[in-house]
Amino acid sequence: MTFIIETRDVSYSYGDGIEAMRGVSISLDEGRKIALVGPNGAGKSTLMLMFNGILRPTTGEVLFHGQSLRYDSASLREIRRKVGMVFQNSDDQIFAPTVYQDVAFGPVNLGYPEEKVKRYVGYALAYVGLLGYERRPPHHLSGGEKKRVAIAGILAMEPEVMVLDEPTSNLDPASSEEIMDMLDELNCGGKTIIISTHDVELAYRWADEVILMENGGVLCRGTGQEVFKDSELIRRARLKLPIVVDIYKELVGRGLLNGSNPPRNVLELTDLVEARSRGTISRGATGTIHIADVDKVGPDEIKGILDEADISYAGAMGTSAKVLAEQVGISLDFTYGVIDKCILKALTGKNSLIMTSGGMVDHSLRRIRGYGEESGSRIEAVKLEPPAGSRADSKKQEASGPKYSMEHAGMAQ
Repeated sequence: MTFIIETRDVSYSYGDGIEAMRGVSISLDEGRKIALVGPNGAGKSTLMLMFNGILRPTTGEVLFHGQSLRYDSASLREIRRKVGMVFQNSDDQIFAPTVYQDVAFGPVNLGYPEEKVKRYVGYALAYVGLLGYERRPPHHLSGGEKKRVAIAGILAMEPEVMVLDEPTSNLDPASSEEIMDMLDELNCGGKTIIISTHDVELAYRWADEVILMENGGVLCRGTGQEVFKDSELIRRARLKLPIVVDIYKELVGRGLLNGSNPPRNVLELTDLVEARSRGTISRGATGTIHIADVDKVGPDEIKGILDEADISYAGAMGTSAKVLAEQVGISLDFTYGVIDKCILKALTGKNSLIMTSGGMVDHSLRRIRGYGEESGSRIEAVKLEPPAGSRADSKKQEASGPKYSMEHAGMAQ
């Protein structure tokens, strides 16, 4: 099997002789969300800087798609196009006088023609929600906006892999969740996403795979459940348990729950507590979760479902969904953890609306179905579809005609 990125017995020493990494061998699968977790000084940033040739190993080798990295100028230019790096401090990455010039820097240096540069910059800025910011000086932007500019600059080069060092560092909670939503969208679109973080809550709920590091080496790797169930190992790495795991272990210690694998999220923890208290999970009628692809439906269709489907809660994932929600005047109840929160509300009999786009639509459906299969709960997931014909055709329909049509995704059960 060819992995997208590999390191083989990689070590690295800085110029003053300090050994930052020793004997690290890892292989990373394509299309995954991977979190390098560890305290400051664990070697996370050093390792990430090797993935696209910014640092060269003192010993060992780094491979991309099975080919060893080469460090001549042409090879480095190519690997940095395919493996884009977003630094922890956006001010270290953003240097041009305007947002447009900064995002265009990569495509220009790749030799793209002017028309293609404009198209790619426009796409990247639209994706991160910064259309209209082209002439703004980056130093006038907020921390979250600067992070978006840095991400746009990488996106404009169409990378296969995006590597982000502490992506939520120095951001407020809302901006942090928006950045992680964006990374989820990019991953659903096929990109491999690698982050470094010491935020165990973020790593546990977000990553497909966690690589725990300490003192320049790898302690262990696996799913969040596999890595964080070992309390002693987490203490050794000078970290803390995610709160949901900590609560679970306390309940197990008091004999209120039993089991070996901690829950992945609040939803699973709630199910465990309910099953233990009742002997089984017993629920009455559940609500319906409606999912709207904002790339395919407009404000009229969204208003139609709000009017007709008795929606109690609404959530949005991704920039375009949040922009449309603002246009429609929807006060969002959920802007992070949207799918699980809508499932929780459905279990209490409430209907909800998830607004999202692209691969996140099918991701939402899969998550709801998967929960139903695991828990035995029956939750109907309904995908909102535009009326027959184009959006322009739908505007010609009579006022009494349907505002939207629905594709039933089947019952999660």
